[in-house]
Amino acid sequence: MRNVVIIGSGPAGLTAAIYTARANLSPLLIEGWQSGGQLTTTTEVENYPGFARGIMGPELMKDMRAQAGRFGTEFLTGDVTAVNLAQLPFTLTVDGEHTVQTRTVIIATGASAIPIGLKNEARLTGHGVSTCATCDGFFFKEKELLVVGGGDSALEEANFLTKFATKVSVIHRRDKLRASKIMQDRAMRNEKIAFIWNSIVEDILGTDVVTGARIKNVVTGTSSDISCSGVFVAIGHRPNTALFTGQVDMDEKGYIRTHHGTATNIPGVFAAGDVQDSTYRQAVTAAGSGCMAAIDVERFLETTAHNL
Repeated sequence: MRNVVIIGSGPAGLTAAIYTARANLSPLLIEGWQSGGQLTTTTEVENYPGFARGIMGPELMKDMRAQAGRFGTEFLTGDVTAVNLAQLPFTLTVDGEHTVQTRTVIIATGASAIPIGLKNEARLTGHGVSTCATCDGFFFKEKELLVVGGGDSALEEANFLTKFATKVSVIHRRDKLRASKIMQDRAMRNEKIAFIWNSIVEDILGTDVVTGARIKNVVTGTSSDISCSGVFVAIGHRPNTALFTGQVDMDEKGYIRTHHGTATNIPGVFAAGDVQDSTYRQAVTAAGSGCMAAIDVERFLETTAHNL
């Protein structure tokens, strides 16, 4: 029987582990087969407080994991394949065979950027392909960039990137944007933003880094290559919450609803990080909510100890 099990090993999960371990709750963190979350696919992280010269994403997650381990966090490598949150103790199934029982759960499974689905997109992620302008825009000073998408997120990314880039071209598969009018107006007024309508990205070009993209006009069927130093994919994020469908309350996009901090609709189940945050999606905000979840767990266990 565990006091707390943390599902997920990104900034939210590891911060929750650090805090619950320091509270002598002996946390078990189930880290999945791809440990470290989205930051393991990034290169240099310059906006995480405390690193004046920046730090590589995988190194940051390695250090956070070591810190959690130093205070007594136990790690289990594997994927949670089933959960039963209907009654206490909660039961988690790992890799379809191993079960774990726990008094509380912190869900920190994060969210995944929806990819275009191109082979070179995956290969060049972190080398010119990005899903986060706030994270990576700084590295593209005086460069020409592409943003793929037509919603609020795409235009927000494009506007932000104009702080650094000389030109940002927004590629959209239709001739009208899905974004809100205020975001459209803001982008249309920005002299650095151009629009490539009725088009999709067929391929991303470059050997070691992005050097361009192959664009196909879906109306005429013609393709052409354009030069750029970066491709920002902004066609949406998908929270990793399928495992909890029907048990934990979610919004229409699948993000877990939280209240009074990180509590879910199930007493003893908490959520932290991108799995419940569709707005900020930053490593530092994920870490902050991981801290909150750990404190919420500690208080929950203190007030319900006699019933567990």
